Amino acid sequence: MTGGEEHIIEVREMVKKFGNFTANDRLTFHVEKEEIFGFLGANGAGKTTAIRILCGLSYPTSGDIRVAGHDVYRERENIKRKIGYMSQKFSLYEDLTLSENIRLYAGIYRLSRSQIAEREEQLLERLKLAHIRNRLIRDIPLGWKQKLAFSVAIFHKPAIVFLDEPTGGVDPVTRRQFWEMIHDATLEGITVFVTTHYMDEAEYCDRVSIMVNGRIEALDTPQALKQKYQSRNMNEVFLKLARK
Repeated sequence: MTGGEEHIIEVREMVKKFGNFTANDRLTFHVEKEEIFGFLGANGAGKTTAIRILCGLSYPTSGDIRVAGHDVYRERENIKRKIGYMSQKFSLYEDLTLSENIRLYAGIYRLSRSQIAEREEQLLERLKLAHIRNRLIRDIPLGWKQKLAFSVAIFHKPAIVFLDEPTGGVDPVTRRQFWEMIHDATLEGITVFVTTHYMDEAEYCDRVSIMVNGRIEALDTPQALKQKYQSRNMNEVFLKLARK
């Protein structure tokens, strides 16, 4: 896809400072509709700070940023209505059941009762979790939690879903299944903006940016980055950039 009208996220010269510390240093990039965009970097590189701005949870210090056609300075509430969000650390309430979590978030997303009832049944059947709908979240395996958390994050069919290290701690088979769900979401018209520490997962992205010390050091398709940095895999690309 080409052309600015296809860019669901547009970031130009974004800066975020905390006192004398610059967390995001003149970030410029775009994300296309229905793209899987990998936002990579070591801890402290500035990824989460940038995501908070894109989600309408924090103001940038400066820059021109639009998400789903809305300005992050003036239209943050409009942005929040068009996005979904999933974090490794907190996505579901452990002391609620699967069904209660679904209904809670669906209510926050302002879905009608009929929409909630229909989509809940479809979701639980698709994940093969209907038989444990009344089990507490804390009592189900981590892999199931992560799949459900992702499904809840896109329950309202957002334009964009932000995934902040969504597969941390799960086994390789579950990680692969999770990425199949991500791919399926893009086929339904959802754009995916994902951070991960697993460099092999970068191979599943359409394009990847790599942040080092608050700046984007590289941005391209995984294949192009491997060729440019003469690397066998994305882990080698990342190490070369991080050490530079």
